[in-house]
Amino acid sequence: MEKIAVIGAGSWGTTIASMSAARVRTVLWARRAELADSINQSRCNLQYLPDLVLPDTLTATASLDEAVSSADVVVMAVPSHGFRDVFTGAAPFLGTNVPVVSLTKGIEQSTLARMTEVVASVAPEHDPRLSGVLSGPNLAAEIVAGQPTASVIAMEDDSAAGEMQQLLMGPAFRVYTNDDVVGCELGGALKNVMAIASGMSDGLGFGDNTRATLLTRALAELTRLGVALGGRPETFAGLAGMGDLIATCISARSRNHQVGFALARGKTLDEIVSEMRMVAEGVKTTQSVLGLAARTGVDMPIANHVGLVLDGEMTPREGVLSLMTREPKAETR
Repeated sequence: MEKIAVIGAGSWGTTIASMSAARVRTVLWARRAELADSINQSRCNLQYLPDLVLPDTLTATASLDEAVSSADVVVMAVPSHGFRDVFTGAAPFLGTNVPVVSLTKGIEQSTLARMTEVVASVAPEHDPRLSGVLSGPNLAAEIVAGQPTASVIAMEDDSAAGEMQQLLMGPAFRVYTNDDVVGCELGGALKNVMAIASGMSDGLGFGDNTRATLLTRALAELTRLGVALGGRPETFAGLAGMGDLIATCISARSRNHQVGFALARGKTLDEIVSEMRMVAEGVKTTQSVLGLAARTGVDMPIANHVGLVLDGEMTPREGVLSLMTREPKAETR
């Protein structure tokens, strides 16, 4: 392995690029040329991760051709709403047997497609066994600070997954492999919706009982939908399911949690989004998740109430009351 391309210079893309550059030459693609120039000159991403000094083996570019051509692995780290357009621009320079790893935790709104499905749609000649995801409880700021955590690389090709595992594994970043791409990908997308609900709970001043109840029922909810769409139940009890859910739902660093918290404190969604530098995937993913739930006939009351609040049809407090007063039912149904 001689070259890695990381497409997307936000906080998570920059973090992964820095980690891979410790072992192999890495090219980081930024949408804006001025950001790429700034990264090359300052040796850090001043906009997103100003405290992370980037290795000399990492260079930035605004050219997809320069980034992707001759790359041995392409890592996609762009938001779901821009994934198709960016990958469409990158695809002509991509080898058919080059692994593509998505860091994106979202669902495409117009098609309800997962990001690996978008890859297959845009590049049908690409080997689908070489499309995968990296997912887990991975808040970029904590990883940059060297705090221990773990992640999972999901890909059908065991050999390619193993190479990515070795590339990213470090003393504070443990990487597991998994061949359940569907489950790992859905876990990462669905938990963002639940994190908005958790932020609302915290913003309303509720305590640990409420948080524990919410996380437990959220895990049941995302597992139901994930299994209906082809994921394995055990995947949702792992790093890409429960692990990511817990981290995103309890951390004040989570952008989705921040959205829910601010909504509960009386801000409008437009105000919140306009103040955020980075994308909170759960805002755009909620309607996609509800579309998938409707398609499969899966009941998702928490996600449904998040959607009602985001649409302005309920306040966060009204949403909690509505959830708590639903018709009684058995826990496992």
